[in-house]
Amino acid sequence: MTSPVYLDYAATTPVDPRVAELMARHLTLDGVYANPASRSHMPGWLAEQAVESARRQVADLIAADPREIVWTSGATEADNLALIGFMRANCARGRHLVTSRIEHKAVVDTATALEAEGFEVTWLTPGADGRVTPTQLNDAMREDTVLVSLMAVNNELGSIHDLAALAEVTHAGGAVLHVDAAQATGKIALDVGALGIDLMSMSAHKTYGPKGVGALYVRRSPDIRLEALIHGGGHERGMRSGTLPTHQIAGMGEAFSLAADELERDRDRSLALRQRFLDGLDDCAGIHCNTALDVSVPNIVNLAFEGVDGESLLMALRALAVSTGSACNSASVEPSYVLKAIGVDRILALSSIRFSFGRFTTEADIDTATAELRHALGALRQ
Repeated sequence: MTSPVYLDYAATTPVDPRVAELMARHLTLDGVYANPASRSHMPGWLAEQAVESARRQVADLIAADPREIVWTSGATEADNLALIGFMRANCARGRHLVTSRIEHKAVVDTATALEAEGFEVTWLTPGADGRVTPTQLNDAMREDTVLVSLMAVNNELGSIHDLAALAEVTHAGGAVLHVDAAQATGKIALDVGALGIDLMSMSAHKTYGPKGVGALYVRRSPDIRLEALIHGGGHERGMRSGTLPTHQIAGMGEAFSLAADELERDRDRSLALRQRFLDGLDDCAGIHCNTALDVSVPNIVNLAFEGVDGESLLMALRALAVSTGSACNSASVEPSYVLKAIGVDRILALSSIRFSFGRFTTEADIDTATAELRHALGALRQ
């Protein structure tokens, strides 16, 4: 059976072979396999060295200090630690959180859980371009606002927030800024100091690393205090206990190091692939682009197709691996909450598909995709 053309990089990226090769050397007896917390012998020291080397690689990608990187099981846990950990630790200062209606479910559901605990959340509705403006944020700020959480790059649309401007408003209001950067690492340049970011969630598997590992950047400041969610040994400076998975962490470090080296090359390739994709559909009627191309990363494009149902179109596109939205919401038959929030008509939202490209996407893949789409649209519309 022929494998479908993979155009769902926003859901997960394949592990880069260079990353997989390095990870394999941290698994077996002839490699660096020990518990990095076992400092009484050389294998443990070597494992700790691998972990700390990876911590520096992750920090280097975002221009941070390695001591500001806290390992987690992924961006979802990092989001939970940032929101719940910060709000609980700082509830005496205030109990108000500001976020948006199109955040990833890891933030949306966590903020909803905080509401159930008695915290207050203001839900901002972004514009049609998928972005919250500084004015919107400023209007939502209150005296008891302690945290703002807004993603760097939207996972369904690809829209990029103006983080520096949002950070300025956040700090002027005396609050702290958390950014979900799962879709941003390796796609846009990130300098946490220059952008004014205080907390930032990251994922390895969105950046050609392994699943099951991520990190939270925690700015070194007396103002940034987190209450741990996982207890049992006091690892990661007391913020996240648990035996560190050396092979996964080493893989994330290598993936982020490669992302730093290849950021511009990957971005230029994705831009060319996206243009080829859109050009290949240019003469097809009834296609609407939900992505604001001028303020988005080039590797994600969300399209609505008039006259067809999105699920039916997906079934017809068996030669392609694509999705109707976030992988975390793929079982729902409801239209994407992201598309609804930015004002996309319900019928068009139900006919929308996200296409996302990556490091291993070829021009031939794009040509196959456009040919399959044209054929499927013609058949379904008849």
